[in-house]
Amino acid sequence: MTTISREDDNDRYTFAANMSNLQESGCLSIQIQNHIIALFYHNSNVYAVDNRCPHMGFPLNQGTVKDGILTCHWHHARFDLNSGGTFDQWAGDVRSYPVEIRNENEIWVDVSSASFADVKSDYQVLFQNGLRQNIQLMIAKAVIAIRQGYESGIDNSDSGLLNAFRIGVDFGTHFKQSGWGQGLTTLTCMMNIMPYLDAHDRPHALYHGLCAVAQDCASMPPRFEVSPLPEPWPELAMLKRWFRQFIESRDSQAAERCISTAVRLGANSQQMADMLFAAATDHRFIDVGHTLDFTNKALEALDKLGWENNKTLVESVLTSLVPGYATAERMEESSSWRYPIDIVTMLENAFKELPRVLENGKRIREKRTLTLQQETKEGNNDSDKGTNPNQNWGMNGRDRNEVVAVLLGDNPQSIVNTSLDRLSQGTTEEELARVACYAAALRITQFHTRNEFSDWDATLHTFTFANAVHQGLRRIATPELLRGVFDAAMRIYLNRFLNIPAATIPNRSTDDKTNDAKAILKELAELFDKQQRVNEAGQLVADYLYAGGNPRQLMSVLGQLLMREDRNFHSIQMIEAAYRQYSLLANEEDGNNSARVHVLLAASRYLAAHSPTMRSQGRTYQIATQLYHGEQLFE
Repeated sequence: MTTISREDDNDRYTFAANMSNLQESGCLSIQIQNHIIALFYHNSNVYAVDNRCPHMGFPLNQGTVKDGILTCHWHHARFDLNSGGTFDQWAGDVRSYPVEIRNENEIWVDVSSASFADVKSDYQVLFQNGLRQNIQLMIAKAVIAIRQGYESGIDNSDSGLLNAFRIGVDFGTHFKQSGWGQGLTTLTCMMNIMPYLDAHDRPHALYHGLCAVAQDCASMPPRFEVSPLPEPWPELAMLKRWFRQFIESRDSQAAERCISTAVRLGANSQQMADMLFAAATDHRFIDVGHTLDFTNKALEALDKLGWENNKTLVESVLTSLVPGYATAERMEESSSWRYPIDIVTMLENAFKELPRVLENGKRIREKRTLTLQQETKEGNNDSDKGTNPNQNWGMNGRDRNEVVAVLLGDNPQSIVNTSLDRLSQGTTEEELARVACYAAALRITQFHTRNEFSDWDATLHTFTFANAVHQGLRRIATPELLRGVFDAAMRIYLNRFLNIPAATIPNRSTDDKTNDAKAILKELAELFDKQQRVNEAGQLVADYLYAGGNPRQLMSVLGQLLMREDRNFHSIQMIEAAYRQYSLLANEEDGNNSARVHVLLAASRYLAAHSPTMRSQGRTYQIATQLYHGEQLFE
């Protein structure tokens, strides 16, 4: 900053150095309070800047000043020496400090301007630049600054993370022409995983999600939204019908206009979900399950951000899904779904039976409810189910195990018939979806490492698709979305060869060390430093859980291990879906402990198969953390 000569005393300023010493050397590194400052003498003026390059902390006093530009020799970032502004956006601005010259030879510097409010404002700019230019270090710095108060625990400062999530969603839906994709799905997954993490790990999760959005949008043309139809608007039922027709003919713009109009019409979250899920299940297992999973994540993102008073964001998010619908591969076009058994025709015949079996199942549930109410009124009720309207009437634990065995079998017609039969006997759509999801998880739990490595993803896609169907049916149970349960069941059938031979599901080890839960978690983290320790990781998780270890602590550690690795979209999907399923299983009244263990076994085995990576992204986050807390990286 240009020097100012003043004689009046100002308590904000601190003596820094003598002018004669600075003139002699040209540059001095000094410490004032907790600030390491570089003083420069250039063109008869004195300048003071933070001595740490904002890029990666290299000492700027070892840089060079020429024509008013300070260049850091580490990565050649250039800064205006007067303001600290950078000419290289990937670096970020360096903080500059006001300078006064007193008594002709004394240099005084004001470091009070480095308030947190100013820093936070600076990092908001850094955050936007990081997203726009796909610079992970910028995003890491911004996230860490936004969540400055996380050390104190879960408090209102979490709203900063939610605001960053909102900015990321808004950015991702506007700056990628092809719409909602892996980046925004990763971001939403990370937000869903956050509650299972320790407070200090949550900014790290958000960092990964936001970086995924920036990477997904990098070098992509922006998306220009299609305007809604002019008023008067048609009824929602007609818009839904049109939307499905346009997706059928792969007319993306016409379909998008239907969604935009439905939002403007005032359709609520359930109505919009119904409209989207219907089109997403008009064809079989489209885009290997991604389309339905992306839809579910978009809806969950809006749940977090709020549907009310956010119509512009709702419209942007939901219309961003449409390009994926219109271009998705349909399994009717896949030989594996047609030969040697025509699974598609088999399912189409089953779907014709759905209205009848659903009506019959509804009558049975109503009859059972009336019976229990009467028994309760007469004092003769010995059932432990009570009259909770949210309970599942169709299957007990033994019944569920029988259905799982059929789903894991090798007879697709039997799978279809059993599913229809259970629905007809009163099983709810949501419960059948839950059972299918568990069966899909078992394919991963029993995945044998003799298979090709890429086959992990075949089982992964089935599980995440089944989870999306399950979450969707918990939101709104429709006959159209129910078709997704049958699609998931057929994928479980098609994946059967990946369990031949089936990997053994581990029981509790007899080793005495399995009683030390903390030691098991430490060993698990060390195991993930080695390649392909899949079975060993599964055994450690089984030891921990069967020894009475805290599942939440295990989930927190698995989350840390996930974030320690470089981002893998499928690994993030796996952990998020497993955590959601575990939480739902934990709420079951009959306490299906083995199922909960199996789901976490699936998560740990998949993650172990994809570890370790180069871990470069974690190193970037570590550097940002050190810089934010003022640590010296090079001294």
